[in-house]
Amino acid sequence: MKERFKDLPLRIGVGIVLINRENKVFVGKRIDNPQNFWQMPQGGVDEGEDLISAAYRELEEETSIKNVKLLKELDGTTTYILPDHLLGIIWKGKYKGQKQKWFLMRYLGDDKEINVKTKKPEFLDWKWIELELITDVVVNFKFNVYRQLKDQVKKIIN
Repeated sequence: MKERFKDLPLRIGVGIVLINRENKVFVGKRIDNPQNFWQMPQGGVDEGEDLISAAYRELEEETSIKNVKLLKELDGTTTYILPDHLLGIIWKGKYKGQKQKWFLMRYLGDDKEINVKTKKPEFLDWKWIELELITDVVVNFKFNVYRQLKDQVKKIIN
């Protein structure tokens, strides 16, 4: 990590492992990355906002999804540090990475209710994939986060 960024704080965030009736996981293709990387819904926590409220808000903002059931608040938190080429750029340069609380939710609606073309879109496209594949599609600096999530969720849904 570049020396001038090492003292930056971590952004507090939430993430949602959203599964459908077949236990497939929702992933979206990021609008700001032209390569073939996909991620689960996630985002920052607003000041004064509790983590679960932030998770529901982020899910709706990114996917238009409201019709969900909370299955479990996943254990612990995950952390990732941005690669050098993104430090000082993402989040207006205020953070060096993100510390996240993740929630496992089940989608109860129909796929036609999902809309990633929101007011401030983050995803170009979306799909359901097998849980086993989430580490294959994610950008490399989030790989360890997704591996931890995969391991935890496997124990819950199997």
